[in-house]
Amino acid sequence: MSDLISLDIDGKLCKAKEGESLLNIARANGIFVPAICYLTRCSPTLACRLCLVEADGKQVYACNAKAKDGMQVKTTTENIAKERRAIMEVYDVNHPLQCGVCDQSGECELQNYTLYMKVDSQSYSIKDVPRPTQHWGVMNYDPGLCIVCEKCVTVCKDMIGSSALSTVKRGSDTISKTFKDSMPKDAYSMWNKLNKSLIGFDESSCTDCGECISVCPVGALVSNDFQYKSNAWELTKIPASNPHSSDCALMYYERKHESVQNHDKLKIYRVTNDHHYVTLNGAARFAYDFENEVKQKDEKAFIEALDAFKKAKTIKFNSFITNEEALILQKLKEEYNFKLVNDDAFKYQRFLKEYSLVSGNSLYGSTLKDVHDSNFVVSVGSFLKHDLPHARYAFNNSIILNKGSGLYFHPIVDPIMEKIGKKGKTTEFIYHQPLKEEAVLYLLLDIFADENLPEDIKKYLESLKEKRVKTIVETKKEQVIEKVLDEDSGEEKELKKLVTKKEEKEVEYIYSKLLDEVGLDENFYDLIDSMLVKKDKFSLIIGEDIITHPNYKTLAKLCAMIEKYTKFEIVIIPTKTNTLGVSLICQLDEKQEGFTIGYNEKADYQLSALGDGNLDMPALNQQEGTFVNIDKRVVPTNAALPYNGYVLNDIANELLEIKQENTIDYTVKLPLSSGFKQVEFDSLVNYFSNDANEHRGYELQNLDTKVNDIFERTEVLDVQVHDDEFIIYKANPMNLFNEFVAKSHEFKQKAKTGIYVSQKLFDRLNLQVNEKVRVLTKNKTFDLDVFIDEQIDGEIAYVSTFDKSYGTKELFDSYRFIRASLTKA
Repeated sequence: MSDLISLDIDGKLCKAKEGESLLNIARANGIFVPAICYLTRCSPTLACRLCLVEADGKQVYACNAKAKDGMQVKTTTENIAKERRAIMEVYDVNHPLQCGVCDQSGECELQNYTLYMKVDSQSYSIKDVPRPTQHWGVMNYDPGLCIVCEKCVTVCKDMIGSSALSTVKRGSDTISKTFKDSMPKDAYSMWNKLNKSLIGFDESSCTDCGECISVCPVGALVSNDFQYKSNAWELTKIPASNPHSSDCALMYYERKHESVQNHDKLKIYRVTNDHHYVTLNGAARFAYDFENEVKQKDEKAFIEALDAFKKAKTIKFNSFITNEEALILQKLKEEYNFKLVNDDAFKYQRFLKEYSLVSGNSLYGSTLKDVHDSNFVVSVGSFLKHDLPHARYAFNNSIILNKGSGLYFHPIVDPIMEKIGKKGKTTEFIYHQPLKEEAVLYLLLDIFADENLPEDIKKYLESLKEKRVKTIVETKKEQVIEKVLDEDSGEEKELKKLVTKKEEKEVEYIYSKLLDEVGLDENFYDLIDSMLVKKDKFSLIIGEDIITHPNYKTLAKLCAMIEKYTKFEIVIIPTKTNTLGVSLICQLDEKQEGFTIGYNEKADYQLSALGDGNLDMPALNQQEGTFVNIDKRVVPTNAALPYNGYVLNDIANELLEIKQENTIDYTVKLPLSSGFKQVEFDSLVNYFSNDANEHRGYELQNLDTKVNDIFERTEVLDVQVHDDEFIIYKANPMNLFNEFVAKSHEFKQKAKTGIYVSQKLFDRLNLQVNEKVRVLTKNKTFDLDVFIDEQIDGEIAYVSTFDKSYGTKELFDSYRFIRASLTKA
């Protein structure tokens, strides 16, 4: 990393990294430079040109200009002010004057800049043309309001990786040539582009994240969900953390009263984010109204709950809970010797334990921010688009923004993932058979490990190699002279011409059997060599397929070896919102026994935030508490809506000697032995500063652990699929992480439990729409509705498990893949 440099901006001495953009430096130092089109974490588009500044006497665009040591910068001059004013006038040409009903009014950047630059007259005009509104998935697009700043296009390409949006041509009158001569050149150039362009949409690539809505500076892109529902200034922002997946991204519940008639009832109207610093997935943005409406405490049900706890042997729960609730459950276990069963956290916990025996650390060493900043990224064992969209975003950032290279290993063919790096052909997508993740990790060690790799692993990798010979055909062009007879003169003439000559030669090379296991050929090594040019920061993303693998002990240690003996930094995706937190707080058991209490899980007696149990509990948008996110930060979340029923703390106060007034009183008691700190909930912060630094809760301490790196090698497994069988994968449809998402009004109609197949597999099975498919494994049979997922390919289907009432989890053992026959039901 280069040393910090110094530059002067409007007389203020600023420190920065060499090559950083002037706009970001100005913002980090509290210096205002106008910009409509720029996003802090994306590449500059130069669409608005408002960020003109003078650097060392020359006008440059601050979003694109790079800092140099000693640079002198002025953010405004007489000429720059004239340019900016003209640009704002152009943006206001034919822009509808409907601020009174526009959803963006009050937080509209066009509105703000027009007022800021005191645009009170109009010097330019052109005939408008019809631009009808369009409905695109979760949003509406109004081209009449669009200023073609390209923020939506940029965020979809650079941050999300879907490239579902693009600029397209539109019909329009030609701008009068008199304007070209009379107006500032930047304003004319911007107007010329604006007058010819609109935004186009590719529905097949959209992942419904809504990030384009968030970045739109005007009211051109608006959520169907929010349009005409409220004025922005009426809403109260409640800082929180994404309750649906382990990114736990900073977001804001925006709420107000439900209606004039029902003004005492609070309602969430939308979720927003600080889009310059953090991105949201579709569930976080649109699945916000999953609260459990309880008008009063049910004392009879509470007494029954206490009786249930007194006879229970097991508490079964999932990881959509706070750290404080997890600690309460742990204390109940310690007092009453309950079995604590949480399937995903148990598997994650045991994987981390094996990992730490080699790494010597209690946690993995990397974060998604590290992935974002890397320039060589590998993903193994995760269906990224479905498992954790934020990990997919980070993968994309590495490739697109850092001009990086990447390898994506997974059995399911994902055309949306393939859009990442497709333009530059910088990413390789390897679709291998299930159970081959072990071979992939060995392959990474073979290619990237340093000389300190343990001898037994070196010998094993060497034993897999063999000498092979391949024939190389080289084509050469040679100039030859031929003598030909001229029929007219009867004389011989010399004719020069090029001839192609093919030469064959045999070359000896080393071939690893690991390539066969993963389905690669010998060209893979050459491919890697070409991808590694100028790469110096390496990230490896590990997913649930590896965590649940039958040989998980071996794979955990291989992951630790990769972190220890290669340049890769590793991040291990927690499978649910607070899987990591639960695994650090609770002593978990593998199997339940006896009378079982379920917390948001199916059981003999159920505590439920879904409103379907014996005793109601608050949903996560009704709770204060903390999560541990994938970046190993303890982050706070706040209650957006009130809850009038009993909470888990009420039960604990009756059953434990220790009494706590509020659930968040447990925040300061989270275990130091797992890396938590003794910090009170109300002391936790939750924001990003202008310099893009994260101020959210605190980082867990990565503790030293006892090393026992004895490695017992296992054989790479095969999945034997018979002619009448298919491979079935356990996964949920995109954004449908849990039943809480399915309960929300935006996803209620989309929440379809069943088997999801590609169009290719649908056709092969000769299925019809609305038919059922019988999924038959060795000991279970399910008749499931079948749905086409247009964003996958190949012949591996996946079965949804978000709805506990269907019991589809029972199809799967510990691993994420099964073999099954598929027939019409």
